[in-house]
Amino acid sequence: MFSGGDYHEVARWLENFVGSHAKREDPRAESVLDTEGPREGVSYGVRVRFGERRSSEIELAYADVAARRGSLAWNQELAERVRSLAREVIGAEHSLSRPA
Repeated sequence: MFSGGDYHEVARWLENFVGSHAKREDPRAESVLDTEGPREGVSYGVRVRFGERRSSEIELAYADVAARRGSLAWNQELAERVRSLAREVIGAEHSLSRPA
């Protein structure tokens, strides 16, 4: 695995990572990565979108992601956090679509 990288390179990796693990819960789940405003160059906001719904947010420091993305243990932990976000938003969407 690899570590390091500039802010935008790490952002691309993170967006792909989040999308991949969200789709393990449902192929229609998508990653949403916030890198704008005061976050730029400092941190990332990570969410999962399913239909019109968005999950709660995980904030990750750029330095942590850059340093740890080469760690299998850290990747496993992040993957579970992302899958939990996906389950959160998918469950909310499904509960709305069920007949009363």
